[in-house]
Amino acid sequence: MKKNLSLRSALKVALRMGVSAAAIATMPLQITYAASNDGSLVGTITSSDQKSLEGIEITVRNPETGFTRTVKAEPDGSYRFPFLPVGKYIVEGTRNGATLGKLTEVTVGLGVATTADVTVNVSNVEEIFVVGTRVVRAVDVRSTESSTNLTREDLERLPVDRDIASVALLAPGIATGDSGLCEDRTTCVSFGGSSVAENTIYINGLNVTDFYNRVGASSVPYAFYKEFEVKTGGYSVEFGRTTGGVINAVTRSGTNEFEYGTEVAWKPHSLQSSKRNRFNPDGTARIIGSYDQYDSTSATFYASGPIVKDKLFFFALYEARDYQPENTSDDGETFYKAKEDSGFWGAKIDWQINDKNLLELLAFSDENEEVRDGYGFDFVSGSQGSYQETRFTDNGGLNWSATYTTYLTDNFSAKALYGENNREFSRFGLNDLECSRFRDQRGATPRDLGCTSTSAVTERDDTREAARLDFEWVLGEHQLRFGLDHETNSSAYEQFYPGPDRLLYEIYVTREPTNYFGTTVPAGTEFIRTRQNEVDGEFETINSAYYLEDNWQVTPKLLLNAGVRVEAFDNKNSDGDSYIKMDDMIAPRFGFSWDVKGDNRSKIFGNAGRYFLPVANVINIKQAGGFLDRRDYYYLDRLESFEYNGELSLRPILGAQFASDDSQGDGTVGDLRGEVDRDLDPVYQDELILGFQSMIDDKWSWGVRGIYRELNNAIDDIQITSTGIFCGGEPVSAGYVMANPGRPVTIYSDTDCDGEADGWVTVDTGRGGWALNDGDENYLGSDAGYTEPRRNYKALELMIDRAWDDLWSFNAVYTLSYSKGNAEGPINSDTDFGDTGRTEAFDDPWVNYGSYGYLPNDHRHQLKVRGAYALGEHWQVGGTLTAQSGRPISATGDCNPFDGSCFYSFFILNDSTGQYELRRRGSAGRTPWIFDLGANVTYRHSFSAADLKVTLAVYNLLNQQRVVEVNEELGSTGDRRNEFYGFGTGYQAPRYGLLTVKLDF
Repeated sequence: MKKNLSLRSALKVALRMGVSAAAIATMPLQITYAASNDGSLVGTITSSDQKSLEGIEITVRNPETGFTRTVKAEPDGSYRFPFLPVGKYIVEGTRNGATLGKLTEVTVGLGVATTADVTVNVSNVEEIFVVGTRVVRAVDVRSTESSTNLTREDLERLPVDRDIASVALLAPGIATGDSGLCEDRTTCVSFGGSSVAENTIYINGLNVTDFYNRVGASSVPYAFYKEFEVKTGGYSVEFGRTTGGVINAVTRSGTNEFEYGTEVAWKPHSLQSSKRNRFNPDGTARIIGSYDQYDSTSATFYASGPIVKDKLFFFALYEARDYQPENTSDDGETFYKAKEDSGFWGAKIDWQINDKNLLELLAFSDENEEVRDGYGFDFVSGSQGSYQETRFTDNGGLNWSATYTTYLTDNFSAKALYGENNREFSRFGLNDLECSRFRDQRGATPRDLGCTSTSAVTERDDTREAARLDFEWVLGEHQLRFGLDHETNSSAYEQFYPGPDRLLYEIYVTREPTNYFGTTVPAGTEFIRTRQNEVDGEFETINSAYYLEDNWQVTPKLLLNAGVRVEAFDNKNSDGDSYIKMDDMIAPRFGFSWDVKGDNRSKIFGNAGRYFLPVANVINIKQAGGFLDRRDYYYLDRLESFEYNGELSLRPILGAQFASDDSQGDGTVGDLRGEVDRDLDPVYQDELILGFQSMIDDKWSWGVRGIYRELNNAIDDIQITSTGIFCGGEPVSAGYVMANPGRPVTIYSDTDCDGEADGWVTVDTGRGGWALNDGDENYLGSDAGYTEPRRNYKALELMIDRAWDDLWSFNAVYTLSYSKGNAEGPINSDTDFGDTGRTEAFDDPWVNYGSYGYLPNDHRHQLKVRGAYALGEHWQVGGTLTAQSGRPISATGDCNPFDGSCFYSFFILNDSTGQYELRRRGSAGRTPWIFDLGANVTYRHSFSAADLKVTLAVYNLLNQQRVVEVNEELGSTGDRRNEFYGFGTGYQAPRYGLLTVKLDF
């Protein structure tokens, strides 16, 4: 990959400038914000005689690592420590060289400011006695963000599955996304009504989010994590490139104690309930799952300790895996046996160079291979047939980062990070050289009829080169934070369909006379559509930003936060030329926090901000990489059976060809000026939050928060069939264009009717761009426009929390929310279309016309409860409960009352009146409530040489398997009605159990 030498040089210059500027920095301040992989500590020393506190210095010392930092307390007794590594600290004091002793002990958490206020008395012999200490972490009066923090110890007390999505789902306002959009279920979550393609995930400050399609992330074992922070809103200008939420995590580190241990996690099929089979009214299989099961075992081995005591530490972990899933295809005709046994390794080095300089090195590999064998299967007898094929799926890669932190003065600190995040993906089957895929699309559920089921032969290599520099500088009552954030995201990509001719064959049947690109096909006609879908090339996107933030302590009680992040996105084609370039995107953020009583125990807070979303690399590949998507239509002659690997399969014999279409990609990199809006505006969201949070006593706290989010734009491929230029009475078409739907689009087009693009034209897609036709591609003499995308989210959250005190803990959150609009986001749950930024929502104006309503991620009510209780010295129990109302159901048609085009729409033809009726989005009811109850029991015992922990956890204890997704395509009328409308397409996973045995030496 190419190295960005100019950026590295810039970072060095900026660091030198920061060092020089630090010399004029003034008094430290009691406010602080933490960076993405550490925390901070603030507090005040108070006495009846404040003058007696002159000359006091405060020292924090981590007893596990020996890390020590010292700052001078201000005349008012305040002190602060920014950029502290997460962990436990002892706070000590000295005055005029004399030791004052231990003041308190604190735990510094990820991304938050922990407050430690100490009250002392001064004796007549100049001794200081600690009278009382108050440590507050539940209410961070110096933060305007909304976040949920969970430590490794918190999660070990709860029945939370071992992936990052399960951790995130404990936070308010987060729901699981549609399964059809997420092959990687471990990151498939929706924050605050956003789609699952709008989130960002960090590990030790390194962005590990999938940038190819923005769904998924690099995978780290549960045992490697130390603490999680789930940011659900109001996050500072340090974070960007997301209109959803942020999952921020740090990994474990070594200490001065040599430690090692093992943890075995086992999910046996004997602790799994059977998946229920689902059938259509005619008795045909819809989803067969009663033979689905798996055995999953992971054995983790770790070691940590000092390389040089108090200076250099290591933590290393290896996880051996054995995952063996078995399942049938939905139609119950194929049985799959798979195996994954690739191991994970991760390591972290921490070098405390001195008390002012730290260096952290992180590396891990999440490379994984799945080998899946397919066999014929007889559902009635449950017998396995002959071998059919083997499929190989590889993913993951090598990831690393280096982070340098320097405390230049008490008032000025800096942090620099550079790293690489790699995700490779490939999928192919042994049959793919000889077998083309053949699918039956005539029923409710597509079925494979040929000798391969591989959707595409794909190989992809995505590498992110990330660099950032963060500064913190205190000037009197102002705390300034500023920095640079730069990523180069490179994708090498190749894709084609299996088979010697690289074609996908699909059989359809017309339910009424239908026009296909100029040919009208009678009702009841069976035909074959072949599709050639190929792309090959290397693509790059550069995302960069710089930010500045001022945290102003206006009074001891009032903190004002004002910041700005300036973003730039540069997407390049396979030749390395920019074709989507948006810069100077200004994202302001404003917030306040009012310490109501001035005791760090309650606050009223709020913030307003703007957040931009980058264009995924899949757009570079599909739009700017010689993308070929050719579809040819043939009458069906007959189906021919043949034997392959001992199984009978079918293949079509083609009749006469009657249509062809390559409008979505002809295999060449065209003049992108005609395929991308010259003045493309970015996708952004505005957010407003107002909340209150308070301690009830030293353990209990409660809070309330109101949220409003509004997505103000979208980038999608929209079909422009009329540029406003007419040749021979017919409008000039531009085909599919990356644009902002409902806004003016400027493209390079044919203006003099010679068939060649020669000039710029501007089309106001809010009023035109679509040539009305009669269904036989005859122009009706007028144009129609597109509806501008809209999405808004309103929510009220209520929270109560009791902190763990070695006896019990409790947390409950209720969320009342409304997610409304006509566009879910860059991907579409309505049709399970997962190419981010290339949805079907704007393929013609009628897909979204009149569709404003409740969106797929709208769950009106959410109640989340979690808690743990200690039963004596050795036993603990824990539980979680999620009660969530269902998602909206729509009824989509496939034609409209305005012209002869037939695709998706929200219009249904009334058989009685013969008129089209608008069925607004979400107007067909909702899926049922779901209830997910989890429980665990833990036994702990300490031996002379080791600590033992055994946990049995059960998930979905009630074994509810309620429907969570349904078929929403109703069709139009008569034979075009979909008899399978409203049938379930996705259900809750059955009950399963996890046994974990852990030994720490």
